[in-house]
Amino acid sequence: MKIKKLALGLVLGIIAAASLASSGMEGKVAPDFALRSNSGANIRLSEYRGDVVMINFWATWCGPCRQEMPLLDELYARYQRVGFNLLGVNIDDDSSRAMRMVEELGIRFPVLFDERKEVSKLYNVEAMPATILVDRAGNVRFVHHGYKPGDEEKYLDQIRALLRE
Repeated sequence: MKIKKLALGLVLGIIAAASLASSGMEGKVAPDFALRSNSGANIRLSEYRGDVVMINFWATWCGPCRQEMPLLDELYARYQRVGFNLLGVNIDDDSSRAMRMVEELGIRFPVLFDERKEVSKLYNVEAMPATILVDRAGNVRFVHHGYKPGDEEKYLDQIRALLRE
């Protein structure tokens, strides 16, 4: 039984690694975009050049997204003053649902609305949530698909490493 669990874990790990590698975005310049935000202003990714930026694609119907968002908000609050920014990109067809969820969860990071799914296509988003970490030079450094409890520790390690560069 232990061998089967170990083998299953190994297979899942290989699949996850292949999924990340297949995204093909790591090391490339993060595609620029501009979207309307929950503040009403348009926000452009290139305005954050010089900062470490996390782009988190999410949807209101995504349970793991709801679970992850308060944890991401904590990372944002903790590291924003030292050059870290977080842009939540909502892909719902109706931004009012997203606004309600943001208010309900008390999210403070900027939320952008990709109702036409143009930016999520630009970033090859195939599953929710999808999290992209961009370095100060504007290059995609890490891509994460999905969320499970504990992933925020990986994010924290990667954010700290990028802030030190």
